[in-house]
Amino acid sequence: MNKSATYIRTVTEFVLLGFPGCWEIQIFLFSLFLVVYALTLLGNGTIICAVRWDPRLHTPMYFLLGNLAFLEIWYASSTVPNMLANILSKTKAISFSGCFLQFYFFFSLGTTECLFLAVMAYDRYLAICHPLHYPTIMTGKRCRILVSLCWLAGFLGYPIPIVFISQLPFCGANIIDHFLCDMDPLMALSCAPAPISEFIFYTQSSLVLSFTVMYILRSYILLLRTVFQVPSAAGRRKAFSTCGSHLAVVSLFYGTVMVMYVSPTYGIPTWMQKILTLVYSVMTPLFNPLIYSLRNKDMKLALRNILFRMRMSQNS
Repeated sequence: MNKSATYIRTVTEFVLLGFPGCWEIQIFLFSLFLVVYALTLLGNGTIICAVRWDPRLHTPMYFLLGNLAFLEIWYASSTVPNMLANILSKTKAISFSGCFLQFYFFFSLGTTECLFLAVMAYDRYLAICHPLHYPTIMTGKRCRILVSLCWLAGFLGYPIPIVFISQLPFCGANIIDHFLCDMDPLMALSCAPAPISEFIFYTQSSLVLSFTVMYILRSYILLLRTVFQVPSAAGRRKAFSTCGSHLAVVSLFYGTVMVMYVSPTYGIPTWMQKILTLVYSVMTPLFNPLIYSLRNKDMKLALRNILFRMRMSQNS
C-alpha cells in the first residue's frame, strides 16, 4: 500500500507527445490549429449574436442552435489552447491535476453535445410531425428546462468515475501518445488494474451514445415518414432543408465518436485515433456554424443584417 502511494506521488505530470515531426511541421500545425480555433470562435460567436439580436430567430429551434454554438466554443476550448501550447513547448508536459481536469471537461462537454443533438432532433420531430401542437409543447420555458437538463446531466455524470481513476497508482511512466488526456492512454499508465472503474466509464459513455443516437434515428424515421406524405414538392424540400443541417452535424459527430468509444479501439493505430479525435473535438465545432448558416435562409439573412450593422457603425 505504501509502495502504491509512493508511485502516486512520483507522477506529478504527464507528457503529451501530440503530433510528431520536425520544428517546421510543428510551426505549420500550430498555425493551422490556431486559424481553426479562431474561425471556430468567430463562427459560433456569430451564430450566438445572430440568435440573440435578430427577433426572427427568437424561436425554439434557434434558441437550441445558439446554445449548441455556445457549447461548441467551450468544447473546442477544452482541448485546442492546451494543444497549441503543447506544440510550442519543449517539455510537452501537463500537470497531473490539469490532465484530469481536461479529461473531465472534455467528456462532460461531449456528453452535453450528445444530449443537445437529441433535444434538437426532438424539436424538429415536433415541428414537422405535430405542427399544430408544436407552439404549446415546445414553449420557451420547456426549451430552457431541456437545455438546463442537458448541461446538468453532462457535467454530473463523470465526476465520480474520473475521481476514482485519478486515485489509481501511476507507476513512473507518464508519456501519453496523444494530444489530450483520454481514457485509454491514462488507463495504460496505471500499474493497478481497475476493471470496475473502466467498466463503469465505458458503459456510461456507450449508453449515452447509444441512447441518443437511437433516439435521433427514431425521430428521423418518423419525421421522414411524415415528410414523404406531404403532397407538394415545395413542402418536402422545406422540411428536408430544415432537418438536413442537423442530420449533417449528427453524422459528422457520431460517425467518429462511435468508432472511438463504442467499438474496440485496440486495433486502431495511434495516429488514426488522433485523427478521429481531431474530427469530433476540433473540426466539428468549426463545421457546425458553416453547415447551419449555409443551409438556412433565416440564418443567412440574420448574418447579413449583422454585417450591415457592423459596416454602418464603422462608417458612422
